[in-house]
Order: sequence, then structure tokens, then C-alpha cells
Amino acid sequence: MSTYTEEVGKKLNALLEKTYDAEKGFKKAAENIDNESLKTYFNKKASERYAFGHDLKTEIKSYNQEIDKGGSATGKVHRAWMDLKALFSFDDEESMLEEAIRGEEASLEEYDDILKETSLPSSTKELLEKHKTQIANGLYNIKTLEEIH
Repeated sequence: MSTYTEEVGKKLNALLEKTYDAEKGFKKAAENIDNESLKTYFNKKASERYAFGHDLKTEIKSYNQEIDKGGSATGKVHRAWMDLKALFSFDDEESMLEEAIRGEEASLEEYDDILKETSLPSSTKELLEKHKTQIANGLYNIKTLEEIH
């Protein structure tokens, strides 16, 4: 039987922190872009990450673990970089798409890392697989947007 270990709790809290960062990053991208289709896409992804955060908090709490608050320093630096690129880039829409793709690929790696954990309870594994599928689908969509752009 799989159990919820302290190590799993730490990994989920780290994922939660990165989820906060992604939500803020998608909001920032939507603010820095004029293309309505991309703005809609980024806002949708921000809402999705908000829901992921809620899901993760509920899962962490269900195993009586503490929830870490806020985003990471890395996330703040990444958003500042996106602002800077938008300020100086001749094609800021393209650079925002590239950053979003890079971020989504990193998210998939984070989910893969946690899903390799052998002590995951089935509820946690199912939740993470659901999120990972949504991220992968979104990555496919954003790569399609990049090709059109």
C-alpha cells in the first residue's frame, strides 16, 4: 500500500509553489500581449493553474501536511525576465510563446519527477496524472499557436 510520506509532502509543496509561479507568469504574459487569442489563452492557463493550486492544497491538507505559501524566487526572476523581454523585444508575442513553452516543458518534468515516487497514494497519483495531461494538451496547443504566429 502506498503512503503519504513527508518527502511526498515536500515535493507536492514544491510543486504547489511552482504552480503559483506559473499562474502569476501566465497572468503576466496576458498583461504583456496585445493579441486577443494569446491573451485569452494565457488567461485560461492562469485560471487552470489556480485550479491546480487549489487541488494540490486540498490533497496536501487531506494528509495533514502543512501548506507552504507564496511563490519562489526563481518564479519572480522568470516573470521579471518576461517583462524585460516584452520591453525590448521586437516580437514580444513570439518571445512570450517561447517562454510559455519552456515553462510548460519544465512543469511536465516536475510532474514526471513526482510521479516516479513509489510511495504516492492513489489519490495523489491520479490528481498529478490529470494535471500532467492538461499541461501536455496545453503545450500541444501553445506549440500550434507558435507555428501559426
